[in-house]
Amino acid sequence: QVQLVESGGGLVQAGGSLRLSCAASGDTLSTLVLGWFRQAPGKEREFLGSIRGSFGMTYYGDSVKGRFTISRDTAKNTAYLQMNSLKPDDTAVYTCAATSAPSARPGTFKYWGQGTQVTVSS
Repeated sequence: QVQLVESGGGLVQAGGSLRLSCAASGDTLSTLVLGWFRQAPGKEREFLGSIRGSFGMTYYGDSVKGRFTISRDTAKNTAYLQMNSLKPDDTAVYTCAATSAPSARPGTFKYWGQGTQVTVSS
């Protein structure tokens, strides 16, 4: 059983940055696909990107490419979502999730964190 715990959300002004963390237990991140998602009120859950494999290969959704960066620290078994140039439209609950095979579809991710709120003020 994989458990994921996010942290690092909060309130930030437009143009600012935040780094979210996703601490994993129960399995090592190098054997999993770790994805980041967000969901704003009234909107569908959106895939932001993922990191997988022993070399930490990353993949990003088009909406955040160039602004958000996913990384991980294998020693801490923790993944990160670095968010730069934040906009009010980035306001959402951000959640990390894990699965065994590469995917961008939320329904294929088996393990989910509890989510953390990110609010970007204008």
